[in-house]
Amino acid sequence: MISSAASANGAKNIRHISLTELENFLILLGEKKFRAKQIWEWIWQKGARSFADMTNLSKDLRQQLGEHFSLPAMQLHTTQHSNDGTIKTGFVTHEGHLCEGVLIPTDTRYTACVSSQIGCSLSCKFCATGYIERKRNLDYDEIYDEVVLLNIQAEKTYGKKLSNIVFMGMGEPLLNYKNVMKAIERITAEDGLAMSPRRITVSTAGVAKMIRQLGDDGVRFKLALSLHAANDAKRNEIMPINETNNLKALIEALNHFHRKTKNEITLEYILFNNFNDSLKDADDLIKVFRQVPADLVNIIEYNPIDLARFEKPSEEKTAVFMAYLEKHKVNARLRRSRGKDIDAACGQLANKSKELAG
Repeated sequence: MISSAASANGAKNIRHISLTELENFLILLGEKKFRAKQIWEWIWQKGARSFADMTNLSKDLRQQLGEHFSLPAMQLHTTQHSNDGTIKTGFVTHEGHLCEGVLIPTDTRYTACVSSQIGCSLSCKFCATGYIERKRNLDYDEIYDEVVLLNIQAEKTYGKKLSNIVFMGMGEPLLNYKNVMKAIERITAEDGLAMSPRRITVSTAGVAKMIRQLGDDGVRFKLALSLHAANDAKRNEIMPINETNNLKALIEALNHFHRKTKNEITLEYILFNNFNDSLKDADDLIKVFRQVPADLVNIIEYNPIDLARFEKPSEEKTAVFMAYLEKHKVNARLRRSRGKDIDAACGQLANKSKELAG
């Protein structure tokens, strides 16, 4: 398999070099230094998919770039439109792997839900992606491409730019830490997409060590913990990662993160019928909420998948659960699922299209 950092002829990915390295390369070619800035703009601001797109460069320079570098940009593969306006997009990497992203429109925002891995290694029992083998991490430029392509989609479909980005697609972002951090740096950089980090949320199934690392690195984006069960026995049952990252460790890590950054934290809690939706479960959730500096608990509708035995609770049962949290002064919001009819809702991303290459 070819690494995403290089093309078939071994040429280095031009987006994996610094601006200074690019300037030095052009000087060796006898080109003016300012050409590097033009190329930099093409690859990080104008969304160039190939060297041929760089129309303010000479044909000779574009040819030389093609001989020395690769530009393995992520490409669109499939697009599905939901009845509620949600759009699911399949992206294909240069070597034929697929991953998915989702554009979620509302009256006030246009959110890109992006993937960080091809598949996932965590095997959460309720999540379709958890049943797919993890092929590899996405490189930071591939994550960046997801955002660029979904932004183009938002502008073409709704006449609006993306307002928010959530790392809630396929894979565990904190197990691809360096690439996710670098992608966010490029997304928020003035010479990148210049998006505010406050409009970005990274969601984790709970990697305590890396949550602490986020705090130590002083990140400026928001954090969401996929909790889904508020005691260790139940969480172990549905999320194997809890066996090595239990609730005590996660609570300590979240407090460390907040002390270091003061950034917003959200707890995500999917309701499963007759599993975590009783008032005893609500009490457990309240106890965790009171130990964590969380701004909000998102109660999420479960979206059934073929491989899992879980079901969505009734509207009445959900209402009772929500009312109990409200009574106990928990800032909770019921998040209605979007894109269910095209398998684009929370936990449904599964690459149902066939891989292009093994």
